[in-house]
Amino acid sequence: MTVRTNRLRRLVGARANRGAQPKVVALGGGMGLSASLAALRRITGDLTAVVTVADDGGSSGRLRDELGVLPPGDLRKALAALCGDDDWGQTWARVIQHRFASEGDLHGHAVGNVLIVALWEQLGDHVKALDLVGKLLGAHGRVLPMSAVPLELQAYVRGHDPARPEEVSIVAGQATVALTPGEVQSVHLVPHDPPAVPEAVAAVMDADWVVLGPGSWFSSVIPHLLVPDLLQALTETKARRVLSLNLAPQPGETDGFSPQRHLEVLARHAPKLAFDVVLADEAAVPDQSSLCDAAKRLGGTVELAPVAATDGAPKHDPELLAAAYDRIFRMHGRIGPWR
Repeated sequence: MTVRTNRLRRLVGARANRGAQPKVVALGGGMGLSASLAALRRITGDLTAVVTVADDGGSSGRLRDELGVLPPGDLRKALAALCGDDDWGQTWARVIQHRFASEGDLHGHAVGNVLIVALWEQLGDHVKALDLVGKLLGAHGRVLPMSAVPLELQAYVRGHDPARPEEVSIVAGQATVALTPGEVQSVHLVPHDPPAVPEAVAAVMDADWVVLGPGSWFSSVIPHLLVPDLLQALTETKARRVLSLNLAPQPGETDGFSPQRHLEVLARHAPKLAFDVVLADEAAVPDQSSLCDAAKRLGGTVELAPVAATDGAPKHDPELLAAAYDRIFRMHGRIGPWR
């Protein structure tokens, strides 16, 4: 166990003993949200994940098409990220992430996806079922879908057809948008005004801190801003807001994007939404001045911190990211009962 891990655990323990843990809501999907949750669970025991439900690929897409359910994959990944570091937590994390390999219909399905869908069918309630899975896993937090209806992501893309590089066309489906060779101009959801899960809205309104990102910008981060009730909650909450940037542009979806351009496209989709802090890895920001200007237009300041894995891969180190979040929560003011 590293010195850094010991320090973070002592901090969490001290806060727990005095009832002083911040209420944190993290929004996103896929591996980006998982990275944020793996960090945040190290510094607070009052953590809620709000997860996008527009996935239409792989096991999730097959279950969605066959059974008409919400795509469970990103919800499963969030639950796995909230599992503890003890034997119980790590065993269950591996189990729900396990994929069957066969020549039959089960090939490629994740155990956790099947478990989640089974409980949805048994209980008839998305939230109760996810809470039950979290209890089984001993998850250090709660996982909620952002909407209770399956959503389709559509994007206006310039040059999706390489033979027509200037043509703007509508590209449908999260998996297709994520891999487009063209330039994504904007995204929207179908249906256009999906209902938010009430518990997700309540969590945002009751939070001390809200964290958006990192993750696939157009297919995992921005979709939360396209659910009207959720956007209203994000805009009106008294919580402070952190926008956590990616370590590198995503091939296809944000190829060639600078850090500040990520902020600009987000602002186009939600022009009234402000952020207190924009978190980025210094090594991923070639033009700090431009990023600071973009953050200022969102109402916030930039915090640069070493949050990348030390092996050179474009992924976040959970302990470094936890330290960065902890510093932000302490240095940028506290609200609510944990002051």
